[in-house]
Amino acid sequence: MTNKFLKIYDELTTKIQEGKLPVGSMLPSEHDLTQMYQASRETIRKALTMLSEHGYIHKVRGKGSIVLDANKFNFPISGLVSFKELSQKMGQHTITHVEKLNKITPLPYVKDLLKLSKRDKVWELYRVREINSERIIFDKDFLVCVPNLTKEVCENSIYEYIEGELGLAISFARKEITIEEPTEEDRTYLDLDGHYNVVVVKNYVYLDDATLFQYTESRHRPDKFRFVDFARRN
Repeated sequence: MTNKFLKIYDELTTKIQEGKLPVGSMLPSEHDLTQMYQASRETIRKALTMLSEHGYIHKVRGKGSIVLDANKFNFPISGLVSFKELSQKMGQHTITHVEKLNKITPLPYVKDLLKLSKRDKVWELYRVREINSERIIFDKDFLVCVPNLTKEVCENSIYEYIEGELGLAISFARKEITIEEPTEEDRTYLDLDGHYNVVVVKNYVYLDDATLFQYTESRHRPDKFRFVDFARRN
């Protein structure tokens, strides 16, 4: 028998998707939901947690749960997660297309970014992320210190390969966010749907010995993402 919290989750997501619970409105309180669904508070909390994890609501302490725009995906800025980990949290159907994977002598700007010598080579990797049948993320990666990359690894998770197979520890990243006009590559690889800008998240990712091993430009169609962070006043 299907868990009751999943049935409640399904009913609430349907109401949000159909606009019966409008964006910006408050969900009924936990107490009211227990009465509506004849369920325990624990069951209701499980359903609400799942709604929050999948980006349908935002839980505000002491106030309740606000309905979010279900057509936008939360993209964490402060965290360092792989797309595979992110897609599992989104709960959406995703596919990674590997468009290019080559060992190259990089252009001067990539050498400077990764602090390489003239003879060093890097992996050049282009991946397109398809979410719900739309190509809305284009990732351009340049990687060093990662041997034997394959298409299968890149389709699955490079971070999983680095940490699980190679035994290396990914430690931290520096990120920059810019709004740019689409390039010819963006127009080739993304379903831009008439949009004249892309959101570009540049990632400089380091191992725990402070080795810079990855520079990524993650290029997003702007209407599909909500870039989120958590800030605390000191």
